[in-house]
Amino acid sequence: MNNFAAIDFETANREPSSVCSVGIVIVKDGKIQERLYRLIHPIPNYYSYWNTKIHGLTAVDTAQSPAFPEVWAEIAPHIGDLPLVAHNSPFDEGCLKAVFQKYEMDYPNYTFLCTCRASRRVFGKKLPNHQLQTVAAHCGYDLRQHHHALADAEACAWIALQIINP
Repeated sequence: MNNFAAIDFETANREPSSVCSVGIVIVKDGKIQERLYRLIHPIPNYYSYWNTKIHGLTAVDTAQSPAFPEVWAEIAPHIGDLPLVAHNSPFDEGCLKAVFQKYEMDYPNYTFLCTCRASRRVFGKKLPNHQLQTVAAHCGYDLRQHHHALADAEACAWIALQIINP
């Protein structure tokens, strides 16, 4: 697979619409062409202790950030009609659909592919688990800032280039 956009969301709380950051890595012709990272004012706008513990973001970090529609208006042209790739894609696809619904935006029916599912298929029991950091390391990628949306999207892109076939 040579052309896609790897995507990762972090959320402020348990609500899938509460996206507070997004990382996008655009891959064309098998090479990373662009990296995009944006903080987002979440909806609903509160941070759970557990989510903050995972990614380190708080309400202070996103208080002045734009809402999702403004961020997506900037990002969408970079994605175009590329398929979206995520590690555990049901989470990221669910977040995207939930925030589109929350803002009453028309969802463009993006195609999602999952590097976690691909890892299970390709590596099976060779790996102790199929978490992003485990699969990334197995594919030769050093994921140093796990749960930073851009770092996770880049790790996902690296994995996808190794194991996802069209």
